[in-house]
Amino acid sequence: MDRPPPYFPQSQLSPSDENRYKKFKLAIGLLIFAAILLLIGAGVGIYYLIGWAFA
Repeated sequence: MDRPPPYFPQSQLSPSDENRYKKFKLAIGLLIFAAILLLIGAGVGIYYLIGWAFA
């Protein structure tokens, strides 16, 4: 059988969302912000825990 391989289109079937990268950057920014708040909260909690333990 001397047939060429099947054709696979290189483009997506549905048009891409123009705001996809804005949404991705916003989600990553919010995730980083939440992680920073969590670390600050953990630091404050550990500070008060040590203060309470040695008081």
